[in-house]
Amino acid sequence: MIEVLNIQPLGEADLASIKVVDPSVNLTDAQGWFNGEICETWPPYVTRFYVGSDRIGKGTREERDAMLAKADVFLCGWPYPLDVRRRAPNLKWFHHFYAGANNLHRSDVWGSDVIVSTSRGAGNTLPIAEYVVAGILHFAKDFQRAWFDRDTGKFRRPSYAPLSIAGKTVCVVGVGGIGREVGRLCAALGMRVVGTRKQASGEGSTDLPEGFSDLRGPDGLNTLLSKSDFVAICCQLTKETEGLFDAAAFRAMKPGSVLVNIARGEIVEEASLIEALDADHLRGVVLDVYTGEFKHPPDERLWKHPQVLMTPHLSGGTDSFKSRALKLLCDNLKAFIEGRPMTNVIDWERGY
Repeated sequence: MIEVLNIQPLGEADLASIKVVDPSVNLTDAQGWFNGEICETWPPYVTRFYVGSDRIGKGTREERDAMLAKADVFLCGWPYPLDVRRRAPNLKWFHHFYAGANNLHRSDVWGSDVIVSTSRGAGNTLPIAEYVVAGILHFAKDFQRAWFDRDTGKFRRPSYAPLSIAGKTVCVVGVGGIGREVGRLCAALGMRVVGTRKQASGEGSTDLPEGFSDLRGPDGLNTLLSKSDFVAICCQLTKETEGLFDAAAFRAMKPGSVLVNIARGEIVEEASLIEALDADHLRGVVLDVYTGEFKHPPDERLWKHPQVLMTPHLSGGTDSFKSRALKLLCDNLKAFIEGRPMTNVIDWERGY
């Protein structure tokens, strides 16, 4: 029998699809049971946003420990109990329903002997790509000036300088599942799409993702930045990408370009970003994330800057949820039971 313990919010149909993967699966649904201890161990700023109205949870500590003690597989979203490995001696696989592996840095499964996987590239990528396009259009069409006009009660038509995005170049930093979708949509709008990932393909290569004309490795980033009118950060947060957009990267960016970050705030050095904005080097910046977003509000210098649009990590929000994360889980569960290789297992050295 494979004991699967779930604390991720899932509907009845989703739970049923997990149960029917294999007759050996025994699924225990513990949604909400761990809310109390999560609220005790995570910053209040996090739990106010990501834990529902039930901040106490269910059952006793002993009952929750008993659930963990017999679990072979643990399924969770974010936030989660930090000491799962210690309390689950039989645990063999820990699956995170979100894409960001850095979400798990605080967990005691990080770097452990347990198989840990994420939903990287299998989430609801289309709404995130649409968000990127919306951010590009917001500043391309100078929509931010409409807010200034409204506040002053006077149209200043000569101050607008709208751009056509067709024919412009967008650089996608991190061409994974989300980055590919961003590139596909931008190409459909007539944009030239370039990007970076771990393994370069190069301009004119035959193995480029749909819509891309050039794909470089990390060392080619600044070259692409110098030629790009728009930049979309879609990469994972790792030791290599933390602070990737530093003063040198902003100097490399084409004057008057637009930056959209839907990945993690820590990829951008905010002091360097503020310097670039104050120097009028950038046309605009769209931030769905910021440094320390799970601990405190954003830096007011960014939040109130007239050339910055900030949102509370909602780029994946949609009224039409078509995530492939559940299918990925079920496929991995079948592979786990059969002893086959699994998808999206975290490589501790790579960091995702």
